[in-house]
Amino acid sequence: MNPFVNPSKIIVTCHKWLAPSLAKEIEALGYSRYHVFQTGVELEGTMADCIKLNLNLRCASQVMYSLKAFICNDPNELYKNLVTIPWENMLVPDGYFSVTSNVFHPTIQTNLFANLRVKDAIVDRMRETTQQRPSTGSELSGAVVYLFWKKDEAEIFLDTSGETLAKHGYRKLPGKAPMLEALAAATILSTKWNKSTPFINPMCGSGTLAIEAALIASNRVPGLMRSNYAFMYIKGYDKAIYEKERASLDAKINHHPNIKIIASDLSDKAIEIAKINAAVAGVEQMIEFQVCDFESTRLPETEGSVIMFNPEYG
Repeated sequence: MNPFVNPSKIIVTCHKWLAPSLAKEIEALGYSRYHVFQTGVELEGTMADCIKLNLNLRCASQVMYSLKAFICNDPNELYKNLVTIPWENMLVPDGYFSVTSNVFHPTIQTNLFANLRVKDAIVDRMRETTQQRPSTGSELSGAVVYLFWKKDEAEIFLDTSGETLAKHGYRKLPGKAPMLEALAAATILSTKWNKSTPFINPMCGSGTLAIEAALIASNRVPGLMRSNYAFMYIKGYDKAIYEKERASLDAKINHHPNIKIIASDLSDKAIEIAKINAAVAGVEQMIEFQVCDFESTRLPETEGSVIMFNPEYG
């Protein structure tokens, strides 16, 4: 199997309730055949599609490329099924990989044990076919293999993302009770905001909602703020595919959108944090920051404005 040539099932995961927004994003990218479930979207494609999805999506968590689905009743069956997969065609013999999993099976008391059996199968196969063995560890800095096992049904994937896509990389200072970036993006995308009327974010905290609104209004995808993905460590990775997609996305950025975005907070410290985060995201010039309470936020006299905020709990 060559993931860059052979199409397979792709699972794009997301946090609960974000799937409708994620599906709209995927459809906007030109994918018309897909299935939506509670925590993700299923479609079909090659590793080139995985690269495109990783770079473009705002609401996703991981992009998974399926390698094999099988019936599995115990850890020995797990090993026997996984050792038959041609890992030498996908992993670099002297490279590095990690394993993550979600396992719901009575023979497995901890996911760490399941992860170990997956690693054993991969390393044994690689040693037999290449006379070398890759290094393994818990850091998601290289290739990543993901196992899903529930009851007697198991499926093994290449996690092409690595670190979660749900964190968009600009929030260097989180503030209090920060909103997950993917959730903020999905919340904005679920409204009827047309990206031209004002967007107001009182009680902005670390600025997540205002920053996500600015990213959306300027056609900046969070994938451009990231330089490391797990797909880069899969054997056969073609850097030209990645660079072409990045260049296409760079060309679509509107550097001077005609939009008013206001972020206010009573805390001057929160506003300073929000400004820093906005600067990292490259949208600080698009946002008007105000130090004031909710009621004193200066609103533009424009119809169709969207007001959105995430107040602290308690």
